[in-house]
Amino acid sequence: MYASREDIGYDFGDDSKVGSKPIKPNPNIDGGWAWMIVLSSFLVHILIMGSQMALGILNMEWLEEFNQSRGLTAWVSSLSMGITLIVGPFIGLFISMCGCRKTAIIGGILNALGWILSAYASNVHYLFLTFGVTAGIGSGMVYLPAVVMVGQYFQKRRALAQGLSTTGTGFGAFLMTALLKYLCTEFGWRNAMFIQGAISLNLCVCGALMRPLSPKDVVSEKYVVRSNSEDNQAKALSHSAETIKSNGVLSEELEKKEEATNEEVLDSVQHTEIGGKSRSGRNMYGLRILKTVSQLTVTVRKGFAIWYSSYFGAASLFTNRVFVAFIIWALFAYSSFVIPFIHLPEIVKQYNLSSQNNIFPLTSIIAIVHIFGKVILGIISDLPCISTWNVFLMANFTLVTCILTLPLMQTYISLAVVCALIGFSSGYFSLMPVVTEDLVGTKHLANAYGIIICANGISALLGPPFAGWIYDITHKYDFSFYISGLLYMVGIIFLLIQPCIQNKQPREKSPEEAQV
Repeated sequence: MYASREDIGYDFGDDSKVGSKPIKPNPNIDGGWAWMIVLSSFLVHILIMGSQMALGILNMEWLEEFNQSRGLTAWVSSLSMGITLIVGPFIGLFISMCGCRKTAIIGGILNALGWILSAYASNVHYLFLTFGVTAGIGSGMVYLPAVVMVGQYFQKRRALAQGLSTTGTGFGAFLMTALLKYLCTEFGWRNAMFIQGAISLNLCVCGALMRPLSPKDVVSEKYVVRSNSEDNQAKALSHSAETIKSNGVLSEELEKKEEATNEEVLDSVQHTEIGGKSRSGRNMYGLRILKTVSQLTVTVRKGFAIWYSSYFGAASLFTNRVFVAFIIWALFAYSSFVIPFIHLPEIVKQYNLSSQNNIFPLTSIIAIVHIFGKVILGIISDLPCISTWNVFLMANFTLVTCILTLPLMQTYISLAVVCALIGFSSGYFSLMPVVTEDLVGTKHLANAYGIIICANGISALLGPPFAGWIYDITHKYDFSFYISGLLYMVGIIFLLIQPCIQNKQPREKSPEEAQV
């Protein structure tokens, strides 16, 4: 019914070249250092996404400390989660200019600074700035490179690699929930945040492991010989893919022209530097600074040109209709997963289930099963006879069903079963980079996935405060889950309708068919 990731194609270039140049594969592709990239991404998910999934512990501490409404206090967690994802498109610009490694290291420092400064908070509004904004931006600067690097290093086993790396979210939610609960009990929430800030400095180490591939290795992906199943283009997505491919050629020509101009600028600076050596040694230092500034300017201009063309140029990602439907889905999806993590501790307290929840927290059930869900769904999606798109949709249907039925469960056992299903079905997060790469290609993955996680960020930003606001009015969380579940269903319907519409569009005839 829907195209698998093998059917869609990976690049924006000319398909006639595919298979024409068999190139010796890089040993680091699908092996070697690629598994170090998976390890780095795994640790990033533990330290960033896992910590954010455990913020329900700190949320209860903030409610007692500052005596503010649940809706206002929930904005702290929502800002941190939301900004981490919302800044995705702008982090794509940093990646285009500086690369994944430098971006991740800077983000690790910024994230740790946000945690440490939050330990000195005097009110909730102070946490908005330090934890929500500062730590959130730092998290975004590490999270996007961690996902993009896995996509660059893997071709055959991308779904499995993404599944293994993103299981860090489940491990992190389980470990960080226990760690923050212990630290808050033993040292208080302020010291707990200070210690967590020190732990977050390990993100810089994760960034250092993100060794970039050489340009020839990235470019050579389009010349890799594909199997017969990869030669069949999906009818449902062919129209949008052809549009982006034709536009991508224009952007490559513009890049070549700009590179030629930039080389002329650098050559003139180098000739000036040689002349400066003969005149005076004192001028060499100034000329070297001028050369460095010129090179930096060239890098910034080139990175900005790539970033701008991806969003607003001739090769805009928004020309892909299925990708636009994917964005609309992302606007509604993430809040349905975030709301239970933030408000489950309060729900358990309302139902007088705290004693059972203390033995084995419901959030930990979600986190543990979430690990297996990502790995299993990744393995299933990599099977040659299985469509990644269909696996993705089935997981979404299961998750939205659980969100709508969760308010009906009022015993610990029933809540545990629903939470287990939520954890497993939310394993589709590991398929999101794969589906995105199938739609736009490896070259545009950073910018495209930045847009997707930005839409997810908006969902995460508004979801928990909305649930808290509904609770302040009704003193029940039921309506929060119902409304978020219905909005989530709207997003899934967009994913279902758009490929069907494109499949019904008349196919353009080939020159041979036109002659007949």
